[in-house]
Amino acid sequence: MAEIYLAGGCFWGMEKYLSSIRGVTETEVGYANGKTARPTYEQVCRENTGHAETVHVKYNPDILKLPFLLELYYEAIDPTSVNRQGGDRGEQYRTGIYYTDPADRAVIDRSIESLRGRVSGPVAIEVRLLESFYPAEGYHQKYLDKNPGGYCHIGEKAMRRAETAVSPAARYAPGDKEALKGRLTELQYQVTQNSATEPPFRNPYWDAFRPGIYVDITTGEPLFSSADKFESGCGWPSFARPIDPSAVRERTDLSHGMIRKEVRSRAGDAHLGHVFQDGPLEKGGLRYCINSASLRFIPREEMEREGYGYLLGSAE
Repeated sequence: MAEIYLAGGCFWGMEKYLSSIRGVTETEVGYANGKTARPTYEQVCRENTGHAETVHVKYNPDILKLPFLLELYYEAIDPTSVNRQGGDRGEQYRTGIYYTDPADRAVIDRSIESLRGRVSGPVAIEVRLLESFYPAEGYHQKYLDKNPGGYCHIGEKAMRRAETAVSPAARYAPGDKEALKGRLTELQYQVTQNSATEPPFRNPYWDAFRPGIYVDITTGEPLFSSADKFESGCGWPSFARPIDPSAVRERTDLSHGMIRKEVRSRAGDAHLGHVFQDGPLEKGGLRYCINSASLRFIPREEMEREGYGYLLGSAE
């Protein structure tokens, strides 16, 4: 496992948020990079110890890459705020990225530089080698799991994002077109690379509802879950949402005299289909109309063996 230490305001909410991310294997809250040894919560709050409320994060780098983890961390904080997150103020609520592996510094610096180009105002996130970390008292650990109605400065939308995010792992890198020609069927190639459309009602997944997930046929990146699949009557597989909204890309399609939203995969840039606003209202109102030829189905019972065990909860 790899590790990183992240400070972002009250550690109750930050711990819950980070522990919800797929690929995070363990979290522990504590006090980092202060001036005193083994401080108590009261000392950190009242005695100017210089510690930051911090979450020690252990994660599986085969599932979750550090740049993606940092991007999710930024979504849960105000990166330009100094010593303040949500309604909490004080040095202990500062934002910080504290690393133990020197090789991580270059990754963090590149990530921060990218962030600077997207925010207005100076980035206030402290980046330092971890000097000290003292675990917080027991009642602080997994506080929101034990107290679901407890104080949390991170909003529900961000929490949902953490639960659904899928890291674009290196293994999802697309092959070149010649390699794809040799691996895909003619229909799969024409759909994914040339934006063709397969015949309705004559494709393998339009009426398939076994538990499992659907991945990009070109890269294996997970895209959709059987839990979000519904019968739409259109003759193609229909989904209410992707597993992770950032795993698909949308762009305007003006072909065939229509104005539509094309859906493409993130890692493979493969044409998948289109998204329409005539889906079930109780599922969000969207219908992702996807070509079977752009997908590969992984049955739930085979997900662990194929390396998608971390998504089993999505296929229920």
